[in-house]
Amino acid sequence: METSRRGALALGLGGVAAAAPAAAVAAPAARALFVSTWDFGAAANAAAFARWKAGGSLIDALEAGAQVPESDASNHSVGFGGYPDRDGHVTLDAILMDDAGNVGAVAALEDMMHPISVARRVMEKTPHTMLVGEGARQFALAEGFAPVKLLTPEAEAAWRDWLKTAKYQPIANSENQRGSALDHDTIGMLACGPDGRLAGACTTSGMAFKLRGRVGDSPQAGSGLFVEKGVGGATATGVGEEVTRIVGTARVVASMRAGMSPQAACREAVLHIAQLRGDAVRDVQVGFLAIDTRGAVGAFALQPGFTFAVTDPQGRTEVRAAESLKGPGRTK
Repeated sequence: METSRRGALALGLGGVAAAAPAAAVAAPAARALFVSTWDFGAAANAAAFARWKAGGSLIDALEAGAQVPESDASNHSVGFGGYPDRDGHVTLDAILMDDAGNVGAVAALEDMMHPISVARRVMEKTPHTMLVGEGARQFALAEGFAPVKLLTPEAEAAWRDWLKTAKYQPIANSENQRGSALDHDTIGMLACGPDGRLAGACTTSGMAFKLRGRVGDSPQAGSGLFVEKGVGGATATGVGEEVTRIVGTARVVASMRAGMSPQAACREAVLHIAQLRGDAVRDVQVGFLAIDTRGAVGAFALQPGFTFAVTDPQGRTEVRAAESLKGPGRTK
């Protein structure tokens, strides 16, 4: 499958004017079934596909897929082995959402291996959409989840090394610098069944060495994840504060509802951030990934380097590079 190699506007972020019409992007040869952010999304997609192929629902599949990076100690941007906050605590955020308006999320959750599964319990067993902090932990324990020490020796060593300077600066595309102390982001997943039904998931350990209590866009419906029946779904990655400023994924889906393609909708959201924030996001990465009810996929980012994994209904997976405001995308 090939996507267009046509580049985005070669403009500095501070010089963006009005949003120009989106460049045309060729539709994939086959519709997508699962899409995930970053290179490590390929392994998550594989687990999701296996669960779906065995008869699981889209939510079953997304939960299984999200659990892969959550339990991977070498992935310092999600779950077990994630980098802690400034006080040395690993806190996790996650959300599941379907196109019938069912949503469950947890934020600032500690001591649980699979926050995505706790989020599902919130969705299915409570009248709420989000539980946070100690309340989320107490709920998880009541639901039978066993506590796990999430801070690994490697992550603790990176934290203690960071304490020597205590300087936090987000680095664009650190998600693909596996094993690096720069890892600090998330995995977002979207699913579109053969019948056009939609669901999504997002899970993260958040920014490395963040202020205690910080929650980014990831577990917030409409910011880190949003799906809408008959329209499409979107997920976000990068510096979450920039996504929450524009309620990014809700904006992407609203643009799709208005007739934009997934690609054009992602691009519009990125351009809006660039116009709104100017030099404040000159070196920041934010990316959006979207899918519509036909399984067409779009992705766009502020900076080059945002990658995403696409799996078709036959289980074939391809990792692609998104187009970006500062440079062309490519397929690999």
